[in-house]
Amino acid sequence: MTLIAQDDVIESVADALQYISYFHPMDYIRALGRAHDAEQGPAAKDAIAQILTNSRMCAEGHRPICQDTGIVVAFVKVGMNVRWGHKGAGATMTLAEMIDEGVRRAYLNPDNRLRASIVADPAFGRTNTRDNTPAVTHVELVPGDTVEITVAAKGGGSENKTKFAMLNPSDSIRDWVVSTVPLMGAGWCPPGMLGIGIGGSAEKAMLLAKESLMLPIDMAELQARGPNSKIEELRIELFDAVNDLGIGAQGLGGLSTVLDVKILDTPTHAASKPIAMIPNCAATRHAHFVLDGSGPAYLEAPNLVDWPQVAWTPSRQAIRVDLDTLTPAIVASWQPGDRLLLNGRMLTGRDAAHKRMTDMLARGETLPVDFTNRVIYYVGPVDPVRDEVVGPAGPTTATRMDKFTETMLAQTGLIAMVGKAERGPAGIDAIRKHKAAYLMAVGGAAYLVSKAIKASKVLAFEDLGMEAIYEFTVQGMPVTVAVDSTGESVHATGPMVWREKIAKMKALEGAA
Repeated sequence: MTLIAQDDVIESVADALQYISYFHPMDYIRALGRAHDAEQGPAAKDAIAQILTNSRMCAEGHRPICQDTGIVVAFVKVGMNVRWGHKGAGATMTLAEMIDEGVRRAYLNPDNRLRASIVADPAFGRTNTRDNTPAVTHVELVPGDTVEITVAAKGGGSENKTKFAMLNPSDSIRDWVVSTVPLMGAGWCPPGMLGIGIGGSAEKAMLLAKESLMLPIDMAELQARGPNSKIEELRIELFDAVNDLGIGAQGLGGLSTVLDVKILDTPTHAASKPIAMIPNCAATRHAHFVLDGSGPAYLEAPNLVDWPQVAWTPSRQAIRVDLDTLTPAIVASWQPGDRLLLNGRMLTGRDAAHKRMTDMLARGETLPVDFTNRVIYYVGPVDPVRDEVVGPAGPTTATRMDKFTETMLAQTGLIAMVGKAERGPAGIDAIRKHKAAYLMAVGGAAYLVSKAIKASKVLAFEDLGMEAIYEFTVQGMPVTVAVDSTGESVHATGPMVWREKIAKMKALEGAA
């Protein structure tokens, strides 16, 4: 029987979570490099270049790929011959407590402090636990005398796009996936992966979908050799069908929406066909290790020469914007798809700050910050370390702020907003009504964006932590005009244009 030390579990989990915070899986990087080379959409190619550049910067600087360092999910396979020990005696913690202690140590590491995003009392108080615990731990007993652990850090933007259905046995899986993916919008930061679970019960299908995201990206190899099973045929079929939608990187329209489609299935009831679909974002993070009783497991760092030779630089056509002298007339001059470089002082705020501000306005109270002719950035940054002004500070999903947008534009003097992904109908209606604008920053490029932030200070709501209102001084921060003052959205026009282009390209290929 193998003795697995409690401290080895804790140390291995902590090391793996630090590792995946700044190292992408190399299968993802290779696939993204191929997508960059093949991409024909200028906006999508620029977004992928930012993600690849950010990835290399994080690997070099050992700082988080994304400001949302995720909710930790652990899949643990425990050999049935394993015994647990701690300093000459039995373990003093449960397995879930060991995982949580590893999470705690990883997220509070002073050399690379990760953002604590987990809130307790989720239905009511939603109080941050401050150390990103607890993790979600799944345990399976298997034959053997080792412990296998896969850890993942799942961002909220992609997790929130999870879809589930109880299909009829005769329903088409392809039709459901193709009709459902557009409903996910771009808040999951494509290009990424789709994990699909089929069968079992409702909760089993969800678990299979999540587990499938831990599998290696091998779509290029699968296409080259051809499918060996019906599931592999379905993977290829869904991969092609989803990319034919033209959604593209960050939803801007292009050739690559997904880099792979993973499917796990299990037997189910004769009357049922449960199906779950969970996307992995551009900050896909997971790692696997095995404990055999010889000590902690440490992951080997990838070689930086294996990264694609892609170095993002601002477009020569980018318009430089002075935020300190911004006016409604300047905002009205921006066109959909314009690339901007922001300079000057910018405010921040996201869900909790918006809720507090709109409640204050409803009570007739004065806000602690003047938003007149200002721009707000939807962000919850990572705490800085060493000489940093701010930690990685990429955008959060803008649609969550849609319900606050009319109040903010009507009552505060705000004239533009920065976030990631598309805006919903309520947000766009408010933008059109008040002649404002929405600017999109690239999700998955948080460290790159943070380098444009030259100063940072908290102005209000300090008790909200990363959701406080900051004032950033930025220099050359890259954004794209996603919704202009007339309400035209590139997230509507871009995919539509590219869907038509892809259809024409395939028609020409078929005729050749």
